[in-house]
Amino acid sequence: MRVLLVAHDESIAEPLVGGLADYGIVAEHVTTGAAALAARPADLVLLDAGLPDLDGLDVRRRTGDTPLIMLTAPGDDAHRILGTALGADDYLPKPVSVRDVVDRMRAVGGRPGRSTATPVRACGPLTIDLGTREVRVHKIPVSLSPKEYDLLALLAEAPGAVVDRRRILQTVWGPEFAGPGRTLDFHVASLRRKLGDPAWIENRRGVGFRLTAPA
Repeated sequence: MRVLLVAHDESIAEPLVGGLADYGIVAEHVTTGAAALAARPADLVLLDAGLPDLDGLDVRRRTGDTPLIMLTAPGDDAHRILGTALGADDYLPKPVSVRDVVDRMRAVGGRPGRSTATPVRACGPLTIDLGTREVRVHKIPVSLSPKEYDLLALLAEAPGAVVDRRRILQTVWGPEFAGPGRTLDFHVASLRRKLGDPAWIENRRGVGFRLTAPA
C-alpha cells in the first residue's frame, strides 16, 4: 500500500512515516497542499486539516475519490462537518498514534466501494475478498480466525514472494508484540491445515514464508 501523508508539522509526520514503515506501509510525506496536488496518485491520503498554503478541505476537493483520513485538531467540528460533505472517509484528532492510524486505514479499506487495495486477491484456486474478509479455496469457504486471515492476506499481497518473519509479526501482531516465540509458526500450521494442503505456505528457514499454489 502506498500512502500520501500531507502534514506540515514534522513532530506529527516523522513518527508516522517511521511507524507506518514498521507495518510494511510506504508513506510519501509532503508538507504543503500544493505538493500534495503535484504528488503521484496514492492508495490513501492522510491529510492534516491545517496546512500553511491551502486549507485541507481545498486539497480534499481536488483529490477525487481517493480514500482519505483527515487529521484534525481536537474538537474541530467545522472541519469534520465540511470534510464529511466532501467525502472524507474518517477523522483522527491530533496527536495520533500509529496503531490508531493503521486501524482506521484498515477500516476504510474494508468499506464497500472504498478499498485501498485490490478488492480480491487470488493465488491459483485461492481467493481472498478484502471487503468481506471471505476466503475460498476451489470456491469453497474457509473459516479463519482474524489473525489467520490477516496473515494470509499479507502473504497474498505478492504470491510467490517471501515475507520475512519480522514484517509478518509487526504487520499482523503489531510492532510491540511480545507474545510466545512460536506464535507465528502455530498460526502458519493452523492456516495450512484449514487451506487443505501444507504446500500453500512455504517456509524459507531463517527468513520467512511465502504463499504459493500447490502443484
